[in-house]
Amino acid sequence: MSTSAACSRRWASRRPAAGSRALVVGSGRGLLARGLARLGFEVVAADSSPAATALAQEADDAHGITYLTAPAEELGLPDDSFDLLYCADTLEITERPDAVLAQAARVLRPGGAFVYDTVNRTPISRLIYFGAFQAFPGTRIMPRGRYAAHRLRRPAELAEALDQAGLSAQDVSAFKPRDVRSLVRATRGRRRGTLTEDQLPALVDMVLKPEGSPVVTYLGHAIPSPPAPKL
Repeated sequence: MSTSAACSRRWASRRPAAGSRALVVGSGRGLLARGLARLGFEVVAADSSPAATALAQEADDAHGITYLTAPAEELGLPDDSFDLLYCADTLEITERPDAVLAQAARVLRPGGAFVYDTVNRTPISRLIYFGAFQAFPGTRIMPRGRYAAHRLRRPAELAEALDQAGLSAQDVSAFKPRDVRSLVRATRGRRRGTLTEDQLPALVDMVLKPEGSPVVTYLGHAIPSPPAPKL
């Protein structure tokens, strides 16, 4: 929740150079894509769901974003074509994280950045994602089976997978609501249908905490690894 607001704040101080291109993988209804477009990026938004792509296109108010329906594991986009790739709500649901990371490394330009958010594998994250979000009737907002324990990855595990894909892991920050009560209220409102997806960012103030180990969700970034020296 509220990924677009936090990401936009994170990159607001790094205004892109003219012609900089950003790709959002797992773009959903396009909140993050529109935020990056407002910062000055030329944006492509990809999602595996045709319904989500259609909703994002309907909500767009002339940002010039290119929307496409494509799985994160097989983007079908040219090599070395983006300066920034944001992977949203994807690494914790894919059965093929290595393929997602390989695609990211392939489409990023040298000097680009891969930014992602995902879910740590901890007892508390299991309670929230398996219980509150997809099991408990009062707070269930996701279909059963969307999240599974083997798809949640600790930061160290993800860093190893990034390295194997040719990406060098950099910083990781906990990504959580400033007040957990606001998340509960927003989740219940979304469940009852009294809140829309677009209303959630204003109600759930997500913050980044670089200190300590993330308990539930975390946001990190990686950069393309330098090529191996020629012998």
